Amino acid sequence: MAVVEWTAHLKTLFPVLGSGPASIEAGTVAAVIAELERRAPGIAFYICDELGRLRRHVNIFVDGEMIVDRRALGDRLGEGSRVFIAQALSGG
Repeated sequence: MAVVEWTAHLKTLFPVLGSGPASIEAGTVAAVIAELERRAPGIAFYICDELGRLRRHVNIFVDGEMIVDRRALGDRLGEGSRVFIAQALSGG
């Protein structure tokens, strides 16, 4: 199981996810996003564009390292991997 966490902004936009980390059975980052979408419809389109690629303002880290595959999200997860989803906010 991967332990998935996200920034406070995502908690606000998708309160159904709750405030704490989620345990998700997934072998890739893409599978994590698919499961999050099942739990909180709309989150996948917030994180990914219409082609399924990671949006420019979003970064995903697996075990402290930024993912490499921003197109297919095929980065592999190990048993107990920690996944962190962060988005940049801008404005004034």
